[in-house]
Amino acid sequence: MSFSFLNLELTSRCNKSCWMCGRRRMEKERPDLADWGDMPAELVAEISHQRPLGIAIQFHNNGEPLLYPLLAWALRSFPGNIRCLNTNGKLLLEKDEAIIGHLETLTISIIENDPEGDEQYEIVRRFLEKKGSNKPLVVYRLLGKVDGSERWKRLPGLLTRRVLHSPYGSREYRKPAVIPEIGVCLDLLTHLAIDRKGNVSMCVRFDPEGDLRLGNVGNMSLEECWRSEKRRRYINWHLAGQREMLPGCNRCDYWGVPRG
Repeated sequence: MSFSFLNLELTSRCNKSCWMCGRRRMEKERPDLADWGDMPAELVAEISHQRPLGIAIQFHNNGEPLLYPLLAWALRSFPGNIRCLNTNGKLLLEKDEAIIGHLETLTISIIENDPEGDEQYEIVRRFLEKKGSNKPLVVYRLLGKVDGSERWKRLPGLLTRRVLHSPYGSREYRKPAVIPEIGVCLDLLTHLAIDRKGNVSMCVRFDPEGDLRLGNVGNMSLEECWRSEKRRRYINWHLAGQREMLPGCNRCDYWGVPRG
C-alpha cells in the first residue's frame, strides 16, 4: 500500500453548531442521511491491524473526535503512526489525559464570527498550561477572517489559515482552489477515509451519499480498496482532464492543496 494519510471517523457526532457547516444544513434538508453515531471498538481494532506503520492517522472526518468515549484507548491502538486529530476544542480540558503524550499533532479549528471564540481561546490556553512541553504539537487553523487572530499567534505552536467554502460542500471557495501541476487531486493520490460504519472512501470530502466509497472494511481490506478498479478509474478520468464527469468530484472544487 502507498497511501500516506488515513482519516478515521471515530464518531460522526458533534457538539458545536457552526454557521457554515454542511452537516447542520443536511440535518434540516436530508434528515435520512444524518445518522450520527460512534465507531464500534472492534472496528477500530480491525483498522489498527491493517494500517501501514509510519503514515498519518487523522482521527476525524465529519464529527468531533473528543466526543468518542474510548478516545484514550483508540489513540493508544496506533503506535508507530503519526497520530493527529482536528477538534473544536470544547472538551480539551475533559480529555487532556487521553491527549497529552498520545498524539503527535493536535489541530484546533477556529472559525470566523464564532460567538464561542473567547471561551474557546481560554480553554486552549488552559490546556496548553497543562500540556507544557509534552506532545502534541498544536496547530491553530483559522477558518475565514477570524477577528483577534493575533492572540493565537502568541500561543506556542503553529498557525495556519484556510479559506471558507460553501456549506454545500468543498465548493465555491472565497478564493480559487489551487490545481496541482500533475492535474490529479492530491487527496485521491494520498488518502483513504473510513467513516464510523467502516465505509472506505477515496478522500475525506463531505460525501453523505457515498459517491466516493470504495468498499467496507467488513468485506474488503484497505489494500483492496486502495487498488480497486473504481479508484483507478477515477485517477484515469482526472488524467484525461474530465474530473467533472465523476460523481462526487463533480460537486467539489478542492484539489488536495489547502489554501489560506
